[in-house]
Amino acid sequence: MDAPAPAPTEGGGPPTVLAQRWCALSVLHDTIETRVERALQDGHGISTREYSVLVALSARDEGKMRMSELSEVVVLSQSATTRLVNRLEGRGLLERRLCADDRRGIYTALTEAGRRLLAEARPTNDAALDEALEHAQRNPALAPLAAVLREAPASA
Repeated sequence: MDAPAPAPTEGGGPPTVLAQRWCALSVLHDTIETRVERALQDGHGISTREYSVLVALSARDEGKMRMSELSEVVVLSQSATTRLVNRLEGRGLLERRLCADDRRGIYTALTEAGRRLLAEARPTNDAALDEALEHAQRNPALAPLAAVLREAPASA
């Protein structure tokens, strides 16, 4: 992979360091997402967005959260989140539950099938992510960012 093309700047001068770093981050993100998407689709028939929903729900008590919270966590609009949840619910990976203390509230929750798929897909995701970062570290423009991701403490 080549170094990212410099971002144009006002007046046609050389890009700022910040613009170069943003461009490199964008290229790294796209590189990682492409590899992880392919691995998850090939191995488990799910997208990176679907995987991120399963992960987000599994990190919560009882594996559930309100749709508005889920939208924020997976960085999608409410309508896009609803469509995504509908697809996963149709596959039996999620279910909707009424909130016990607020009958207007609806939770999205993992099913046992969703938990099993997540457990099967997690090693695939991690291996594809590691492979993408290893590949990125060979590119001088991406290596510093990839190194930060690989070396960051687990709690970060």
